[in-house]
Amino acid sequence: MKTYTLDEIQDELIGKIGTPNRDRFEYELQMDLIGKAIKQTRQERNLTQEALGELIGVQKAQISRLENNAGNVTIDTLLRVFTALKAKVKLQVELSDIQLNIGQ
Repeated sequence: MKTYTLDEIQDELIGKIGTPNRDRFEYELQMDLIGKAIKQTRQERNLTQEALGELIGVQKAQISRLENNAGNVTIDTLLRVFTALKAKVKLQVELSDIQLNIGQ
């Protein structure tokens, strides 16, 4: 029986690194992890979705959508959520010869 590495399986099922399908998968995975981290941190801080929404000026439904699918949210909203949750935020952007580091 032939064995396969995780990388080989991912390349076969999702696509090789750098392909559009793989990039989309990686992006959706990261957005899902961000949503789950927001939910977990909100619960650890004993905040309801409604209370977190009031802190940042949005409805409870928007917090619910964010926790379940962070892929359709603005950076501004994410930063307001992280600020309300007292999270440390670091954003690194690399474009050609330009590198930006933004911390909060």
